[in-house]
Amino acid sequence: MQSFSSDDDSEKTHFLKTIALGYAVTENAIAVLSDLKNDKSYIYYGGIAEILGIADSYTNETVNSIWEKKIYDSIHKDDLSKKHINELRFYNFIKNLPPQKREGFFVKESLRMFCKAGKYLQIIHRMHYFYENNNNNIRFSLCLYNIKMDDEKEESYIFNSISQESYILDNEYDNRILSEREKEILRLIEKGMSSINISNTLSISKNTVSRHRQNILEKLQAKNSVEACKIAKEMKII
Repeated sequence: MQSFSSDDDSEKTHFLKTIALGYAVTENAIAVLSDLKNDKSYIYYGGIAEILGIADSYTNETVNSIWEKKIYDSIHKDDLSKKHINELRFYNFIKNLPPQKREGFFVKESLRMFCKAGKYLQIIHRMHYFYENNNNNIRFSLCLYNIKMDDEKEESYIFNSISQESYILDNEYDNRILSEREKEILRLIEKGMSSINISNTLSISKNTVSRHRQNILEKLQAKNSVEACKIAKEMKII
């Protein structure tokens, strides 16, 4: 499992920033290291950034968000939706593995990104997770964007660089992300029902409803209930 030998936050961050910079320089990639705990991203621009018209080559910036707007704005809107859903599938795939089994996994997919030449280029996007030692929670993500090679697969899949296992990303497991009770509550939320109304309807306590709501937001990586409903409908969970 990708984790850290030190408990010092600044040392962890510096270590991973060095890795991101290395990818940007050696692969001419765009490397985005996102600190999920502090809602901050460190972005390193290799040569591909200039081709896409996003930034000058071999520059970097820090943004106070884990959503890299300049990059997202250049991704075809259909592929951006697919990217978010695949990242959610990967997140839940990882969360359901024992910590000792997580090492080596990343998600890989093909995206279309608009370039300054006025056309879409086929780009390969990869995402890796890094964890905290003290509780094995996901702390950082590293997203890499490279120009797609001719022999690379079109499918979106989860790959393990150690065991060479691969899993095609599709909707086969989407229905398992939420429990039946969580789906039931989310359907009631979509209808505009408050927690107290849901509590009365399902004959459960308001605290239980609140706990389910928090679990739904965490599993769907949503900021609020409106976004959770939108994601669940896109994935045909509700």
